[in-house]
Amino acid sequence: MLVSTAVCGQRQLVDADVIVIGGGAAGLFCARTAGLRGRKVVLLEHNQRIGNKILISGGGRCNFTNTGATAANYVTSGSPHFAKSALARYKPADFLALVERHGIAWHEKKLGQLFCDHSSKEIVELLEKECADARVDIRINSKVSRVEPAMTNGTRHYRVHLTGGTLEAQSLVIACGGLSFPKLGASPFGYQIAAQFGVKLVSPRPGLVPLVLGPKSTIPFAEISGVSIECIASAGPDAPKFRENLLFTHRGLSGPAILQISSYCEPGGKIRLDLLPGVRALDFFAANRAGGREVRNALRQVLPERFVDLLHRRRSLAKAIAQLPQRELEDIARELHEWEVQPVDTEGYPKAEVTVGGVDTAELSSKTLEARRVPGLFFIGEVVDVTGWLGGYNFQWAWASGHAAGQAV
Repeated sequence: MLVSTAVCGQRQLVDADVIVIGGGAAGLFCARTAGLRGRKVVLLEHNQRIGNKILISGGGRCNFTNTGATAANYVTSGSPHFAKSALARYKPADFLALVERHGIAWHEKKLGQLFCDHSSKEIVELLEKECADARVDIRINSKVSRVEPAMTNGTRHYRVHLTGGTLEAQSLVIACGGLSFPKLGASPFGYQIAAQFGVKLVSPRPGLVPLVLGPKSTIPFAEISGVSIECIASAGPDAPKFRENLLFTHRGLSGPAILQISSYCEPGGKIRLDLLPGVRALDFFAANRAGGREVRNALRQVLPERFVDLLHRRRSLAKAIAQLPQRELEDIARELHEWEVQPVDTEGYPKAEVTVGGVDTAELSSKTLEARRVPGLFFIGEVVDVTGWLGGYNFQWAWASGHAAGQAV
């Protein structure tokens, strides 16, 4: 593969058809796709290696796609249909076929989530091999200082300034991600480029992120840190509901259910949790009335003991179910099925899986990801205001949006 460590030192000018800024999943896949079409592609990555987020994903095994990915699995502040075109033209089965062609063993964990059997390094190696076959020129340690439009013989192109060098290309693809995982080099560069060229942004915020509860929360969460409960989480009547586990932390709530709903939870908004999914509490109490069984002991059958003990300290549950008036049983049932909490904050970008918001989808072609008012400028992957659910959906958006742009540049 054509790889250089930098474009520093002697000033140089390299003409290319396409420059891709960002060596993550979307950028690598776009570069590979364009290269396979015979386009001369240069990919610039400011880190010392490509695919940093791929390497840490899925606990080191990379949840590389989800078999059920559709546009309904993505959050966007604009059109909910925006992702349809790209997702329809590059499907999970397409990337899975590529994985199998490279001999990578995989397994389905749950809910359509596909993981490597061994290591996420295999996905990075797959992308490296694909880029090498497509003759993509990958340049690591390449920090872009400035981008500007240029015109030669009436043809618009882009000039990219790096330390000690300048590159020019007909098309420029911004694939440098969002603000999540700042330790891996995340930066607002993609948003800055959008603003420079007059492309509107939706204010970014952390997504798929643990939530922080304030001191006025009805549950003293620190006392039960580490307790996990299956629940159904929702953030309003128009948001989807997620049946997954929540995890109590010292500062609030985490776990898959909370990460999922966090992308829909607007600042200051409330979330609702059903702590007994699939169980109607009043029917459960009726079935456990016999023998003088206490509410506390009955609930220990279906909820973690530490959580039940906490409920008991807040509201005495050491009473026989048969002795409680119906109204009090209804109050307990309502609390278990409709526990409302109002987060005061999130754990922020350091613990966020993704960034919600970014380049406004109204500014882009849904077919090509090209900026409607800036010919030759493309935005793909996480930098765009398209955020997938937890479970491989964001990787599928990276592949699909990279493929869409790679077919057009």
